[in-house]
Amino acid sequence: MAQAKEPRRTAATRRRGAELEEAILQEAAEVLKESGVPSLTMDEVARRAGTNKNALYRRWPNRVALGVAAYRRLAATETVLPDTGSLCGDILEMLRRANSTWSSPYGEILRGLIAAAGSTPDLLSELRDPAADGAHEAAWLPLLGRAVARGDAAPEALHPRVAGTPMALLRNEYMMLGVPSVPDAVLIEIIDEVFLPLIHGRRPHGTASAVQGPRRS
Repeated sequence: MAQAKEPRRTAATRRRGAELEEAILQEAAEVLKESGVPSLTMDEVARRAGTNKNALYRRWPNRVALGVAAYRRLAATETVLPDTGSLCGDILEMLRRANSTWSSPYGEILRGLIAAAGSTPDLLSELRDPAADGAHEAAWLPLLGRAVARGDAAPEALHPRVAGTPMALLRNEYMMLGVPSVPDAVLIEIIDEVFLPLIHGRRPHGTASAVQGPRRS
């Protein structure tokens, strides 16, 4: 049996505030990587971080909320922006990475957290919403910004909902098919048949609201 991991700090070197929160998230992420969602407990993370459970409960109401925060931190550190020289190439690379991640141990962690979150809307939103802050905004919006700067896309395309379209469609494939990965041809279809036409067809903001007329009461 493997020996339990010793806490990295002792009571004599207590941390507070952001330093303690960072230590807790780091240890929670390590538990997720080593043993998955079932092994993530407040007791284990507190022990590893050299603190007490109260410090965790003051920040997160339960182990699932802590796991979601740790996963988002983990995902953000793993995100590296590709630079293939074209919007199409960059998006394809990002989708391929996401497809690979979903079927990897990271994907297993994400699926475990989604299952553990159950019917908690806020936690599910943090895990599933492609327009949420964090790793998505750190990668997809700058991707579009680079395309706008190159002249590959109109400035109106630089919007979180537009940037979130490829990942939303990819997640839909996972949910509909119930598989951990999809064929590369599907990724290309998402780009060629939906995303690029969307990007190139963007109009100035306010067009829809200008033609929809007054709302019915």
